[in-house]
Amino acid sequence: MTLRPSRTLWAFAAGAVAALLAFTFPAASRTDAPAPRSVAPRGVLLPDEQATIDLFRRLSPSVVHITTLAAQRDFFSLNVQQVPRGTGTGFVWDTAGHVVTNFHVIQGGNAARVTLADQSTWDAKLVGAFPDRDLAVLKIDAPADKLPPIPLGSSKDLQVGQRVLAIGNPFGLDQTLTTGVVSALNREIESFNNRTIRGVVQTDAAINPGNSGGPLLDSAGRLIGVNTQIASPSGASAGIGFAIPADEVNRIVPRLIRDGRIVRPSLGITAGPPGLTRALRLPPGVTIIETQRGSPAARAELQPFRRGRDGGIVLGDVITEVDGQPVTDLDDVLTLLEARQTGDTVTLTLWNAGKTRQQRMRLADGGS
Repeated sequence: MTLRPSRTLWAFAAGAVAALLAFTFPAASRTDAPAPRSVAPRGVLLPDEQATIDLFRRLSPSVVHITTLAAQRDFFSLNVQQVPRGTGTGFVWDTAGHVVTNFHVIQGGNAARVTLADQSTWDAKLVGAFPDRDLAVLKIDAPADKLPPIPLGSSKDLQVGQRVLAIGNPFGLDQTLTTGVVSALNREIESFNNRTIRGVVQTDAAINPGNSGGPLLDSAGRLIGVNTQIASPSGASAGIGFAIPADEVNRIVPRLIRDGRIVRPSLGITAGPPGLTRALRLPPGVTIIETQRGSPAARAELQPFRRGRDGGIVLGDVITEVDGQPVTDLDDVLTLLEARQTGDTVTLTLWNAGKTRQQRMRLADGGS
């Protein structure tokens, strides 16, 4: 005989299961749902935070994005077109449309475009460049009301620990602000043409690819340097960035705007290789191996090194000082001459065959 559960038994079992489920998983009523959390009122910003915000809002319109273009010929059509080659940062120098950036930002390009803070883009022309200090000046024909210049500060009175801010376009992300301090002063870095840039400002404010050519500002929003390089094996910011000091920028940029180039006064000499003084065991300085005809050096009868009849080296003059400042190589001499004008008079200290003398001469136009 087959036993079948009665309907009463089935009903009893179903009720027991429902009761068990209800006990284990109680249904959530609408009144049990959590209410949205209230938003805490915004706290008062600290004074230094508000100052940073105000500075960025005030000065970011003076910072521009630079796109360098290069000509490229299409393989199939042979049409020449302009293609982006690189990007960087610059800043407005004056309401006439002059924009300052690094030389390496525009190096290798044959055209450039400048994008202002309002996202308007303008074709730029090169006014002048000075690779020795990694500086270049562009010009755009934008209305003056779109060109708020960066206030100019001084770098000679900077102090280690002083707060600094950098605005730039790292990795193409425009209008980026980083902050830090002056980490060190009077650093030396090598420019892209192997000239030494002295008096450089070191900072731990993050400077990434694309920040090059942007302004380094003090806490008052004044220009104290132009960001140029970082020290990093990986190429990313590692807290060691360098900026060309503002005093050097202010010396060079007006001359580039006026002349399109830096006209360095000349002594009219050709210098020997740096290792010559060491090889001959002479005092540190710059050996003269040639004087240019009609130059200040030739008129002053400076004596170049030369070969004697027996093939040996006949000692000539070694420049050991310029206006009392010691020099050890041609780079030192060029740096000192850059701070002077054509027609200025300088005093050279010369060593020759164990004797020292001084010679005054008037500088002329030229290269060295």
